[in-house]
Amino acid sequence: MQIPSFRRLAVPATACALLAALPAAAEPLPLWEAGLGVAAVTLPDYRGADSSQTYVLPAPYFVYRGEFLKADRNGVRSTLFNTERVELNISLNATLPVSSKNNTVRQGMASLRPTVELGPTLSVNLWKADSGGMKLDLRTPLRTAVTIESSPRQIGWLFAPNLNLDVRDPFGMSGWNLGMLAGPNFQSRRYNRYFYSVGDADATAARPRYDAPGGYAGSQFTAAVSKRFERYWVGAFLRYDALGGASFEDSPLVQRKNAVSAGVAVTWVFGQSAAMVDASRLGE
Repeated sequence: MQIPSFRRLAVPATACALLAALPAAAEPLPLWEAGLGVAAVTLPDYRGADSSQTYVLPAPYFVYRGEFLKADRNGVRSTLFNTERVELNISLNATLPVSSKNNTVRQGMASLRPTVELGPTLSVNLWKADSGGMKLDLRTPLRTAVTIESSPRQIGWLFAPNLNLDVRDPFGMSGWNLGMLAGPNFQSRRYNRYFYSVGDADATAARPRYDAPGGYAGSQFTAAVSKRFERYWVGAFLRYDALGGASFEDSPLVQRKNAVSAGVAVTWVFGQSAAMVDASRLGE
């Protein structure tokens, strides 16, 4: 399950494949599918922010089921190793910028640049129903983050192990997919400094100096539903973010210890390849 967190967890280019859970059936599928639609998401400016924004964004839908390169519900990734239960990928995520002018607690500080996150993800299938309608995976993404600007810089590492449960036809809802994901986040000191430290030049009476440490960075719990119709796709997600106990929770830039994000998307699928691939071979 991939969730449309344009601030933190998802690549906008795959924003509409992100909510899909299991496919409708273990039958031949197109090598690629493409579409375009619109998504509306409400997200905090950053994890711990007390302000949020609602975005109406274009929602490209692209699925590619190559043997070594895939773009689907799990993001964009290159498969390095794949067995029946274990898969090792190189995966990609991204974040959007945050303007400090529009965020009260960050006013006067440098704005947060957009970033790309790249690194390996080891996925282990822990359980799969005999019918193929449910499966539970352990995923362990480890990524480095780099800013997108004229002089890009590496800003640290993230590790977000999680349990991911995919359910086909939940509660008898034919054709629908349900995905549920939960797990902790761990972030390096350098990464947390970028988002949560306050230097001497930015310190004020209301915003004291703070040097963010690395370590535990809270947990996330996400549920998403989606359905692929003949020519279009719909999906929605709800995410709860908990920062209680995070290593940086005392930062003056952390105004909330929890937050709820939500979004919906609709896309029109306008094209697919004539070439078909075996879905069971791809682990779908």
